[in-house]
Amino acid sequence: MNTSITETHNIRGLLEEKIQHEYLEKYLKKPKIDEEKLSLLTALVDHKDSLDEIQKKRYIITTMLVQIALDTHELVPAQNNSNESKEEKLSKQLKVLAGDYYSGLYYFLLSEIEDIEFIHTLAAAIKEINEYKISLYYKELDNLEDFFEATKKLDAMLLLHVAEFIYDSSLNQLISDWLFTDRVIQEKIEAEKSGHFPLQKKWQAYDETSTNTFFINKVNALIRNNKTEISRSCSTLPEKYSFFKSYIHDRLQDTECNNSSMVEEG
Repeated sequence: MNTSITETHNIRGLLEEKIQHEYLEKYLKKPKIDEEKLSLLTALVDHKDSLDEIQKKRYIITTMLVQIALDTHELVPAQNNSNESKEEKLSKQLKVLAGDYYSGLYYFLLSEIEDIEFIHTLAAAIKEINEYKISLYYKELDNLEDFFEATKKLDAMLLLHVAEFIYDSSLNQLISDWLFTDRVIQEKIEAEKSGHFPLQKKWQAYDETSTNTFFINKVNALIRNNKTEISRSCSTLPEKYSFFKSYIHDRLQDTECNNSSMVEEG
């Protein structure tokens, strides 16, 4: 990757400045920045020569603010608990307000860009994400594979809209496959350390009879199959996407190294 202002560590610092809020941080954990989405988005934007440095920076920051707002709203429980304490109610209310606050920052920055097409792109992504969340909430999923596919689509939707706006739809499948594979790998690693596997917890809300062994076996198979498919997809990318092929290749190598380290430690 080149050494422009849009390098990930520079953008991360600017993003942290934007989301800093003393009152919210007093009662809530500081919002988590999805490092993989930030890195992938930076790679996409940074290699678009028709964008100047100011555009690149604003595209990345506004997109990530939307992602942070969506992720913060996702922390709010879908159902109310009649026995919850005042502190729990306050936390829930603040999560909603925090998500709205980050959304407000995104709208403010976009008003400075004066890029109507990009504004429409993000607005369309948010609309589709919210509609998909509603349909997913009420839809009965027949099996774990359907759950994985629905989660993958929802998780990648924002970046897919942005990637298609900047380039075209050629990278969509590869982006969604990689983001979901990376998420599953990271959650599996964390689960082996702490026993907490968020994706499994969500699935058990659909199927309480699902066993841990069944879920882990499915996850391992998914990771293997997805890595194979991702490598195949990379090999067919047009030359103009060679930068993205290199990015995915490096990330796959990183996951292999991390996995080898865990095996040795275990």
